[in-house]
Amino acid sequence: MIEVSMVPPQYVNNCWPKIEGYIEKAAEYTYGRFTASNIYDLVVDGDYQLWIAFEGKDIKGAVVTNVVTYPQKKMLCMQFCGGEDLVLWKDPILALLRRFAKDVGCDGIESTARPGWAKIFKNDGFAAHWITFELPLEMEKDNG
Repeated sequence: MIEVSMVPPQYVNNCWPKIEGYIEKAAEYTYGRFTASNIYDLVVDGDYQLWIAFEGKDIKGAVVTNVVTYPQKKMLCMQFCGGEDLVLWKDPILALLRRFAKDVGCDGIESTARPGWAKIFKNDGFAAHWITFELPLEMEKDNG
């Protein structure tokens, strides 16, 4: 049976070796914005929350969230997600995230993700409102 739980910052070290690979893969899609080490630091410092899905001692997946306060809304942002057998743990972890978001006074849950996540979230009530575009700026060569 799949269970889901938030991992308190003081216990992150207990499960990090089992999820670090999932987080590293998710960090790759930030295109240099985050490394797994950065994410670890944010979770241990308590700025971000770590959630795991497990079956017995086998961790199936991990989600990292943070609360973002905008001028008009407060949102729980799913920043990173990785694992295996997502179909087994997506619904239970979303239910837990919904409860947490309500408990901390959020207006909703948001996620910036690869386009493929639109198919994954289509039956969960998520709506794709925008696409993020990125224009890398090359370093100018010093001609002087």
